Amino acid sequence: MNRCIPALLSALLVLGAWSRPAPAAAVDDAALASTPPMGWNSWNHFGAGVTDADIRRAADELVSSGMAAAGYRYVVIDDGWQGRRDAHGVLHPNAKFPDMKALADYVHGKGLKFGIYSSPGQRTCGGYAGSAGHEAEDARLFASWGVDYLKYDMCSFTRRLAGQPLAAQTAMIEAAYRRMRQALDATGRPIVYALCNAGWGHVWTWGAAVGGNLWRSTVDIRPGYQSMLFNASAEQGLERYAGPGHWNDPDMLEIGNPGMDDPDMERTHMSLWALLAAPLIAGNDLAAMNAATRAVLTNPEVLAVDQDPRGVQGRRVAQQGPIQLWARQLADGTRAVALLNTLDHPLDATLDLAALGLHGAVPARDLWRRRDLGRIDGRHVFEVPGHGVVLLKLGTPASR
Repeated sequence: MNRCIPALLSALLVLGAWSRPAPAAAVDDAALASTPPMGWNSWNHFGAGVTDADIRRAADELVSSGMAAAGYRYVVIDDGWQGRRDAHGVLHPNAKFPDMKALADYVHGKGLKFGIYSSPGQRTCGGYAGSAGHEAEDARLFASWGVDYLKYDMCSFTRRLAGQPLAAQTAMIEAAYRRMRQALDATGRPIVYALCNAGWGHVWTWGAAVGGNLWRSTVDIRPGYQSMLFNASAEQGLERYAGPGHWNDPDMLEIGNPGMDDPDMERTHMSLWALLAAPLIAGNDLAAMNAATRAVLTNPEVLAVDQDPRGVQGRRVAQQGPIQLWARQLADGTRAVALLNTLDHPLDATLDLAALGLHGAVPARDLWRRRDLGRIDGRHVFEVPGHGVVLLKLGTPASR
């Protein structure tokens, strides 16, 4: 045999290896959101009318307002960016987004992360093209643009569920979400995966298993106190499903939006989301944000509660009439505790230390006023504003 032939075959094999795309690197989905994601989403303010210019301006404002420095990293385009698919199944943005890669590069150039929206259905909530049957193409497209976060909203997929038994519905939803997670992972690009399905099929019980980093466990939030409190209360009993890499999501922040722009209500909203270890995805008009709203969104001590590395979701511990007591265990052994007034006028309230498993005086710090209170006991009286909150960090009786 000619000794050159094996050598030639070897050379061809090497050349062939170079011509093939490199295999995608393994993605550790759970490591993508070791603490609840923080960012901004276009929907609450812009709806489906959002444009390229709106997203660039939002990225600018996140930086100039100090929100980026406080930890808000993701700039997410919600529904309304999609155009049509071409003959090869590739989805193109509509005229409002002339160059999605350039937009992603602009966001990344600000030191931020870029997010986008799609659906496992044929259509999104706004009637735009979804990803059904095109998961692999869309995942590759998103990765090529530089997407870091995908919100995947069930919407028209629910039509497939009609007439199916509940168990079959859940299996279909799980499979749809798993398909996109697998497609995202196949690209090799780390992409935070936000499941949006308003709690269908008890998503908290299987969201992590299909690769979700967060999942909507509630109905859509509205800019009003009752809607906000309802979504927070709906998280009761879901504590064991949350933790580093996977989070229950009571929906985006309405802080700063009309209907939720009262400072006391804003602090209550932020306190509850921090206690719940919820994702903090702002949805306000950043360009029109006032100083009071900015202070609520960027309070470092409250953000530290939300981002606590232990990742324990808090809960409502007790209620006496209109006063609710919420608590969350933190990694350093302290507790974040809130006294919540559900009425629209101020009330005095005492702290039920026994309900927290504490006895005797404990060191306390007021996180909104950012001042130490010294050691307090169960006789300490707080004035809680109407629809407002007192948020504390408590040590143990032995702390000094």
